[in-house]
Order: sequence, then C-alpha cells, then structure tokens
Amino acid sequence: MTAIDFSRAVAVVGTGTMGQGIAQVALVAGHPVRLHDAVPGRAEEAAAAIGARLDRLVEKGRMDGAARDAARARLLPVADIAELSGAALVVEAVLEQLTVKQELFAELEKIVGEDCLLATNTSSLSVTAVAGGLRHPGRFVGLHFFNPAPLLPLVEVVSGHATEEEAATRAWATVAAWGKTPVRCADLPGFIVNRIARPFYAEAFAVHEEHGVDPATIDAILRECGGFRMGPFELTDLIGQDVNEAVTRSVWESFFHSPKFQPSLAQRRLVESRRLGRKSGHGWFSYAEDAEQPAPADAAPQDAPEYVVVEGDLGPAAELIGMIRDAGVTVREEGEDKGTRLILPSGGQLVLADGQMSAEFRDVVYFDLALDYRSAGRIALSAAADVQEDTLAQATGLFQALGKRVSVIPDVPGMIVARTVAMLGDLALDAVARRVASAEDIDTAMRLGVNYPLGPVEWNERLGRDWAWELLANLHQSVPTGRYARTLGLHQWSYGSSREDAS
Repeated sequence: MTAIDFSRAVAVVGTGTMGQGIAQVALVAGHPVRLHDAVPGRAEEAAAAIGARLDRLVEKGRMDGAARDAARARLLPVADIAELSGAALVVEAVLEQLTVKQELFAELEKIVGEDCLLATNTSSLSVTAVAGGLRHPGRFVGLHFFNPAPLLPLVEVVSGHATEEEAATRAWATVAAWGKTPVRCADLPGFIVNRIARPFYAEAFAVHEEHGVDPATIDAILRECGGFRMGPFELTDLIGQDVNEAVTRSVWESFFHSPKFQPSLAQRRLVESRRLGRKSGHGWFSYAEDAEQPAPADAAPQDAPEYVVVEGDLGPAAELIGMIRDAGVTVREEGEDKGTRLILPSGGQLVLADGQMSAEFRDVVYFDLALDYRSAGRIALSAAADVQEDTLAQATGLFQALGKRVSVIPDVPGMIVARTVAMLGDLALDAVARRVASAEDIDTAMRLGVNYPLGPVEWNERLGRDWAWELLANLHQSVPTGRYARTLGLHQWSYGSSREDAS
C-alpha cells in the first residue's frame, strides 16, 4: 500500500502543541493542511504560530523562502468541521478524554469520504476504545507522535482490534513519506515506549525510596555508567512530575495493578505538593535562580591495590581485565569456575551486580553494570555495613586507578544500572512474546523515542541469554513482591528462541 498522495489534504483537529507540531510535519512534507479547533479563533492562532516557526526555519537556513511561502499557501484554518470533508487523513490531537474523542470521530465519520484514514494521537487511551462506536473502525489507527513532533523522528503506528491491515500499512507508509521513522505496534497499554520505559523511572525511584540513595547520585550513575542521556529524576522534572506519574498510573491500572508497573509513592507526594519540576520551579531538584544543584556522591581518593586475582569468567565485565593491567595493577587469573569476581589483597571479593545483596555473603563488594567500562566516567559500588574497610577502600581505589569517579551506595540488590537494564529487557521481550511489536521495532522505538543508548533486546543479546534471567531470579528472591518475577517472554528468549523467531 502506498502513502497518501501529497496532493491530498491532511486535516488536524485540536491545535495545541501536539496538533500544531503534527500539522507542521504534514505541511512541510508537502500536503495541503486543514486546521480545526472547537474553540473559536484557535485554528487561526495555530496557523499563525506555525507560520512563525517556518520563518525561524528560514532564518536558520533549514528551509528556503520559496518553500516556506508554498507551505503557508497550503495551510488553511477552518471554523466549520464540515470543511474537512475532502481530507485523505484526519489526525486528532484533542483532550485525553475518551468520550471527547469518541464524539469527535463519530462526527467526522459522517463528514469524510470512505477512503479517508482516521487517526488519534493518544498516548494513554485504547485506540480500540476510541474507535469503538464507529461504523467503520477498520480505517482507524493510532499515530502517536512524540513531542516536539517536528523534531523527534519516532511515530508509533498503532493497530486497534478492528484496524484493517491495509489502513495500518497506508498510515505507516504515509508517516515514512513525511520523513519520520514509523514503528508498528498493537493496541496494548502504553504501546511500545510508554510501556517498556517504566522501569527506567521505577527502579531509580525504588532505590531512592527503599535505600535512601539521593537523586543526583542515581542520575549520575545512569548517565555516566549506564550511558543514558539523562537520569530519571532530571528527566521527569523536565517532562513534568504530573505528566510522568499520570502515564505510569495509567499503564499500572491498565495492567490491573501489576507490581511490575507500580507507581512511586515519593513521586505521588511531589505531585500532591505541586512540585512538578521545571515548570513549577521545583521537583526532585530546585530550579530557583539561586538554587545550588546537588552533586553526586563521590568517594574520597583511595590507593589502588597492588594486585587482583581473577577467578572464572568476568562475563559482561571481561574488558576490565585489560583495563586493570593497563593501569599498572598486577592481574592473576586463577580457577575454572564461572563467575564475575575479583579477589582483592584484603581477601574480600569484588563482584558484578547479580541481584543478590552484599549482606548475604562474607566481605563482598558489588560493582554495577556499565554500558562500556572503558568509556564510563563513573562506577557504583554497593556494600553491606559489615564489609571490611580495607576491602571497600581497595575496591574504590581500583576503579579510581582506571580513571573512574566512584559512588558508594548502600547494599542495593541488583544495584542501579544492572537492575534497570534487566527490567527493561524483561518487559521488551514480554512485549515481543505478546506480539505488541517486533524486536527490531521495539529497539528502534526505545532508541529514538527516549534516546536509550541501546535497544533493550540488543542490550540483552550483548549481555548473554542467562544474564537477565539469573539477575531477576536473584532479585525476585531478595524482593519477593512479584515485581521481579521473570516474564514468559524472557523465559522463551533465554531458553533459545532466536531474535528472528521473536520478530
């Protein structure tokens, strides 16, 4: 199925930030665009705002004047919804209220032609439910753009229960012709991004609530060790605590209060106190002009140990062996057992996070997973209160000798990056198994939609089929709430189903 021809009009109903952004995308791609809003005068204001943004594109050299003038000539605000009758596609971006959307599409269905695609930009409602009252729901799809729509490339193309394959394919081709990166997904709560991204926030908030690790340190670990562009505390302050918490709560309720999606009480308190982030001047952090931004916890300098003993296979942390040698520390390799441990001169062990707690063993310090140990600027260490001072000091000094800043956190099972990555992978593979989307589309969506350094399925592949399986098994034993119970999708993948089969 080919894309909608550029000669055909695209209509956008609802002219807020998202509506304007979607209209601009279709307009710049080459379509005539019709704008409509139920509030008198809003469509004209939106057209003027879009025109001003086109002017700025010309000023920045991203668009020439002739193209801007042609685009402006194709943009038409309309007061009467009946004037949308000739559109080949109508995209709705009105209030996130089911009845409002249902009533709008019931009216549109009476106006537009039989070949017109109808689309909702909802991020939290069921596409199937929005189309539930239509006579011809087969032509109805979700087109979930990300804000700001003109800049962000990802669009989730969502098929409702009654959506015909021809309609979804045509919508996909049209979005691709607009220069976007569309991904296909089924109509299940959260679609791809809002479903799979929940652990990025939830695990950080849980470590803060349950173990007292401060937000600035958690953010720094996820950025500088995990490779994420922003930490979850600074990111939710940017998004708005009310917005982020509402999405989390919506997904949690849609999954019948599954513990895997449980909201954060600490975030709820922020919303109740109207500390919503940047837009209110205070969230997890203060944004007052004179506010001093909190710094992450950095361990005091320690001497590097003279040697370490490597026992077994360091697995995802294997590159550390060469790095330790390069730093001038003697490395002795002993033993045949598989494991992820370094023996320090104190006799204590340095072990890659595996979901267990330091307190369960004698003199063990855990270190966190890194996206890339060579490029990581920070490493987190976790230790029980009774770990020998020499063991913790030698572990700290070892990573400092590798050029890393070190953050020492309490005895957190699975630490921070490791448990986050394992949970992201678990939910991603669960979504593949439930046919929400293919593995490739999930990875694309998470990289483009929320700027993850790797897609969660690809990350799991790099770490090995047993890694997340074993870490979550240990976490589930440490925290037996059901939150870390492994999904059937992870089980199937860990026991040999290939990525191609999963796709």
